[in-house]
Amino acid sequence: MVAPLIRVQREDFDGAIESAAITADRKDIGALVSFIGLCRDEQGQLDALELEHYPGMAEAELKRIGTMAIERFNLLALTIIHRFGKIAAGEQIVLVIAASSHRQAAFDGANFVMDFLKTAAPFWKKEHGVDGTCGHWVAARDADDAARDRWTPSSFT
Repeated sequence: MVAPLIRVQREDFDGAIESAAITADRKDIGALVSFIGLCRDEQGQLDALELEHYPGMAEAELKRIGTMAIERFNLLALTIIHRFGKIAAGEQIVLVIAASSHRQAAFDGANFVMDFLKTAAPFWKKEHGVDGTCGHWVAARDADDAARDRWTPSSFT
């Protein structure tokens, strides 16, 4: 079984470079699905998100989520990169690239990772408004839990 490539970093990433790295010298990959999550401005109200994480624990949880996705969807490769620090509106936050023999497994694998990442990975987001205020920590959303729960019985999470 392949292991997911996991990085938690302050620096930005290049999705094209990461995609090329997964497919380099590979002829068995028939589908590559990538997802890039961006910091949105919340209708002009948000200047940035400040993302904090618990070092070591965040990487371990991303690896656990990635390993579940690889096993469940028979992925041939998986990259998960999550940024931390102050990220301005419009900048990239997260990258998930799932590679498989066929497209559905790659789509499902990437979707699965994001649904679990949003609910299980130890990252915290604090809003910074365009008016200079340092807002509240972003609360978990029921919709994120519902998206995760569609994949499995609650005993699996």
